[in-house]
Amino acid sequence: MQIQKASLKRSKIRLALQSPSGGGKTMSALLLAKGLAKDWNKIVVIDTENHSAELYAHLGSYNVLNIVAPFTPEKYIEAIKLCEQACMEVIIIDSLSHEWEGSGGILSIHSNMAGNSFTNWGKLTPRHNAFIQAMLQSPCHIIGTIRTKQDYVLQQKNGKFIPEKVGLKGVTREGMDYEFTIVLDIDIKHNATASKDRTNLFDIKPEFIISTKTGETILNWCNSAEAIEVTSTEGLPEVVPQQTIEQEHSQMPMPEQVKACTDILTLTALFNSLSQTNKLRYKELFSGKKQALIKQSFIPKPITQISKSQQNGQHNN
Repeated sequence: MQIQKASLKRSKIRLALQSPSGGGKTMSALLLAKGLAKDWNKIVVIDTENHSAELYAHLGSYNVLNIVAPFTPEKYIEAIKLCEQACMEVIIIDSLSHEWEGSGGILSIHSNMAGNSFTNWGKLTPRHNAFIQAMLQSPCHIIGTIRTKQDYVLQQKNGKFIPEKVGLKGVTREGMDYEFTIVLDIDIKHNATASKDRTNLFDIKPEFIISTKTGETILNWCNSAEAIEVTSTEGLPEVVPQQTIEQEHSQMPMPEQVKACTDILTLTALFNSLSQTNKLRYKELFSGKKQALIKQSFIPKPITQISKSQQNGQHNN
């Protein structure tokens, strides 16, 4: 065992997308994954929806791993391990609901078990928890889609009451949302809002359409601490090249340089150009600017380019 300083650089995002049928979970997950991985070839979809993930092949050359019933926790774990061995960067599990309520899932197994119902849960819970741990301990970014139970509410439009589909509780074991860093709820019009957000990127944002920019924003958050992480050198001698000192003195004051940075990459390059002494000296200045850039980097915008299939109303999950 070893005690280490807390750092985001060792973190991988665990994100869940919840919506009723037709909300666009699969496409949204793919767009998020592209922003996270930057490369379609590093994205894989564990597809439990009878090859439905391949309907979006026009987006890019991502990978698909199809699994069929029985949807046991062990089958999900095996699929995750295969994706890790293939050196994928983002794993999309589409969907998590089958592990709970699908054919051969936890509820199906429980209903077919003989003996005491309560005692049987003691046998099934460790199997479900092993699946959760496989997601949490994966070296990949994980995006999971969750179906929500559907209902209809009456919305008044133009003086008439029109039924509108809404999502309710997620079809998975209660408390599953606790395992994710971010949970985004998507409505039938494809608008997303955060019901849980430990990154603070979306918790005060209005509803938005998920795009690759959303994934890029999350990736910047994951990488931000690594870029501006400083290890104390107290008690250790430091040799600073004279060229570095002259370069730093010849530039404008550091607060003005930091203020002029308009993105994380520019800020990171400036930080890395400093001597270790000045990194320690200006640590708080850079950290404050970093947080400001992260919050500003995500501006919800509607998707302006819609494919032919979406125009025909086929933005399905």
